[in-house]
Amino acid sequence: MNSERIQISTLLAKVKTAQEAAALIEDGMVVGSSGFTRAGDSKAVLQALAERAQTNPLKITLLTGASLGHDTDGLLAESHALYKRMPFQSDNGLRSHINDGEVLFIDQHLGETAELLQAENIHPVDLAIIEVAMIRADGQLIPTTSVGNSATFVQQAKQLIIEVNMAVPTSIAGIHDIHIPERYPYRKPILIEKVDDRIGSIGIEFDPTKVVAVVFTNLSDSAATIAPPEAKTDAIAAHLIEFFEKEVHKGKLSYHLLPLQAGIGKVANAILQGFVNSPFEGLTMYSEVLQDSTFELIDAGKMDFASASSITVSKEWYQKLFINFERYKDKILLRPQNISNSAEVIRRLGVIAINTAIEFDIYGNVNSTHIYGTKMMNGIGGSGDFARNAYLSIFVCQAASKNDTISHVVPMVAHVDHTEHDVDILVTDFGLADLRGLAPRERAKVIIENCAHPDYREALMDYYTRALERGGQTPHLLGEALSWHERLQKTGRMTSELEKVASIL
Repeated sequence: MNSERIQISTLLAKVKTAQEAAALIEDGMVVGSSGFTRAGDSKAVLQALAERAQTNPLKITLLTGASLGHDTDGLLAESHALYKRMPFQSDNGLRSHINDGEVLFIDQHLGETAELLQAENIHPVDLAIIEVAMIRADGQLIPTTSVGNSATFVQQAKQLIIEVNMAVPTSIAGIHDIHIPERYPYRKPILIEKVDDRIGSIGIEFDPTKVVAVVFTNLSDSAATIAPPEAKTDAIAAHLIEFFEKEVHKGKLSYHLLPLQAGIGKVANAILQGFVNSPFEGLTMYSEVLQDSTFELIDAGKMDFASASSITVSKEWYQKLFINFERYKDKILLRPQNISNSAEVIRRLGVIAINTAIEFDIYGNVNSTHIYGTKMMNGIGGSGDFARNAYLSIFVCQAASKNDTISHVVPMVAHVDHTEHDVDILVTDFGLADLRGLAPRERAKVIIENCAHPDYREALMDYYTRALERGGQTPHLLGEALSWHERLQKTGRMTSELEKVASIL
């Protein structure tokens, strides 16, 4: 079995336990780990490092593709093993340490981390930990369920630790398309003209002399938390489907649409599920993550091909996927995230980008990362890569939450991740605002009338009307602009009880 998974005989002598491999990581190192939204991540060595740090303190800078599974980020944070983390995370424990200031967090566009490393604008990777399904005799590592930044880490790292995951069948070989762009200013065009175009190799080329340890594991990826569609997500999906149908009737789109991108999470997944019972077919996807909804659309005969950087699915779908892998193998590709999130490719393909917001304001600015403008949630992820370059940039969220005590349509967002210049369409469960071609004063009316929860429309319109008296291209009352957030912090709701009663009456 070892010779099937490790086809370079000299590496058989480097098989170690996770604890022995973790002992090779030194204090102050910059470590790059495979893993993108819980998929294809280090499942043994980083966990062993967290355990080691409890008795032998050390701190590392950790770079990944995106978030890790199996509570790894939280364990590393709790053992105080993290000095700096980038470019994305979604762990409750790590989030607390970031917001307390113990762990420094660099919130990067996911398409840029590899670029920054290649240009030597951030510290190079000292050691990389990469999960693979097999090591081929031709000198290629076959990744598992994600590519992320692994190819760049392998290329740059001085030392490699390879985790060979026996839980992933070797038949996964063939779904990856590994291409590393040239350095600037010698970069050539990325020749992807259709989502199913292949431009690279099936594995990551590596130097076997860099390998300091090979560790065997037998663990599945952490399952994605997929909530079933509910009234609000169904309403958002319905508004989007209606919008796309109108675009078809105007001759702007066909029923094949254009390649779809959807952010990770239950809202985005539920919205994509809405396409199952829609008139659209022959769909394609050029995204970051293949979720449950991707494979449901393939099964429904609605989606022909999907390209991304990882497969992040529920436990049910993880088992189903590998039992029926041949059914999906010729319909999917996994690429490095600086290819899946390439501005050049996104713009060329005319991607329709659908991402989630924490909140947006009456002029179309979107906050997708910070609570109260200061507390990091997860990170910007790849939403900015797509929003700026998409044919259509769409952001979705519920109009209000927590028994409608929090409005997600506000006078001014407390933190800006996506400016009004990069946002085309906003959607909530109450409606859709098409902002294309609208000046700020026009946008405000459309957003308030179509997207805001009814309990907050009057207050929003009152704010906007009084702001108009002050004048300006983008009218605001600076003394009140963030008063809704301040009130929420103090009272637990964005409106006062008197305003709540008044809106009902």
